[in-house]
Amino acid sequence: MAYVGPYLLRVALLLSGDLDRAEDLLQTTFERTYRSWDRALSTDPRAYARKTLVNLRIDRWRGVRREVLTAPDTLPQRTTASHADAVDGRNDVVRALAALPVAQRRVVVLRHLLDLTESETARELDISVGTVKSHNARALARLRTLLTEGQQ
Repeated sequence: MAYVGPYLLRVALLLSGDLDRAEDLLQTTFERTYRSWDRALSTDPRAYARKTLVNLRIDRWRGVRREVLTAPDTLPQRTTASHADAVDGRNDVVRALAALPVAQRRVVVLRHLLDLTESETARELDISVGTVKSHNARALARLRTLLTEGQQ
């Protein structure tokens, strides 16, 4: 589970848009996964922890009607010059993701950043495959617009 930490932190960061919230989600995810370790081990512990993380984030979205995302300046960045362009590109994507509605952001993160299929995404989010497709199409169109505007 030690190598899963950075992966889950990236997922939490992409879902929440804030490093503090992401770390809090990750801590709670590890705690819940540990308490249910037998169940997690009987399936795939990484998938179990990811599902727990997504469910925790959904619960928090439901609890808070309006979400305020902080600027991605709070994202951890590599300080070497060779990674500067890559970091800038990632920050642009994170900013664009933060501008999406919550439901669309969840679908994009699971489908394209975690490489889940449409049916796996639907199962993780407990929505229909058609809803995944429509959220995905709308989100990608909006991301194209946001990222194109940012390059000009």
